[in-house]
Amino acid sequence: MEQIAAGSGADLTLEHLVKEFGSFTAVDDLSLVIPSGSFFALLGPSGCGKTTTLRMVAGLEQPTGGQILIGGRDVTGTRAHQRPVNTVFQSYALFPHLTVLENVAFGLKRTRQADPLGKAGAALDLVELRHLADRRPTQLSGGQQQRVALARAIVNNPAVLLLDEPLGALDLKLRRQMQVELKRIQTEVGLTFVHVTHDQEEAMTMADTVAVMNEGRIEQMGSPADLYELPRTAFVANFLGQSNLLRGTVLDSGKLTIGVDIGGGRVRVPTPRAVSTSGTVLVGVRPEKLHLVPADEDVPAGTNVVGPGTVTDVSFTGVSTQYLVEIPGHGTMSVFVQNILGGIGARVGDQVRLAWAIKHTFGLDGSDDVSAGAVDLDGDV
Repeated sequence: MEQIAAGSGADLTLEHLVKEFGSFTAVDDLSLVIPSGSFFALLGPSGCGKTTTLRMVAGLEQPTGGQILIGGRDVTGTRAHQRPVNTVFQSYALFPHLTVLENVAFGLKRTRQADPLGKAGAALDLVELRHLADRRPTQLSGGQQQRVALARAIVNNPAVLLLDEPLGALDLKLRRQMQVELKRIQTEVGLTFVHVTHDQEEAMTMADTVAVMNEGRIEQMGSPADLYELPRTAFVANFLGQSNLLRGTVLDSGKLTIGVDIGGGRVRVPTPRAVSTSGTVLVGVRPEKLHLVPADEDVPAGTNVVGPGTVTDVSFTGVSTQYLVEIPGHGTMSVFVQNILGGIGARVGDQVRLAWAIKHTFGLDGSDDVSAGAVDLDGDV
């Protein structure tokens, strides 16, 4: 039986990449190295430059400046079909008159490769669709069509596989299943995957490394856990999950922690977790790190605390309950509580304080916009 070659991925290097459309700069001096065999995600809102970056790597757009190297070879000036790259789009772009097997084998036949049907069958095995080889695309579900498109891209054994919002047309349940499948397939074949998405969960679920893009530049890059636990800008803190950000003034700075005044209260931030250690700063904490403390109960030692405030909303979601708490002088803070014990821990109108471990606090530059990266009700950043 034919098998898909594994471990044939290559490094992808972008050096000072720029793309201008008239007076608008879509990609602004972008430099990064994506290691061979890794699953890399470019994450950001619409218009941030991530798809333009992908199209330049694919050869569908020419950069205004900079270089693109694949496996150390400069491909900046080469045509799309001359690059060791394949792309999977949100639209499946399958040929309706061909069978699933013929769709996957199409590129192999066009380049006159040996045993195209055998290799196409092996690719269908990889995406677990061999049993549908004789069907037409119109007889498949959306998820099955996307897996066929993936098999067609992988069968050519590209050095880099580009995925442009590949799961965007799928419903939520199927999208989550495909996230697991994509990661399994990438691990199996060892290709370099570059995945463009605006979906934070999608990026964090699959990628080894995530680059958060904003206005043509990378705001921050790292593992999903690092970006979530220690964001370095308000944009990243808000776009990748939710954050409570409180503006304050540094009172003292030590090797271990800095003391910050926020509205007359004092909180501490671990010094290594603070972008700025003087002047005005933003004190941040993720909603799930917060604990609701009834106004008449003591706060444990070694914690930061704000309040008291008033519970203004309670939303039960099954796994957790979200509380909105209005803190005078600070605005509304969000709290996620795991429903481990069952039942509602506080009700609308209750007076509570919010406490959290000092080690979970992070500090950002005070000049950052508190609302940067936040998504409004219309889905816009």
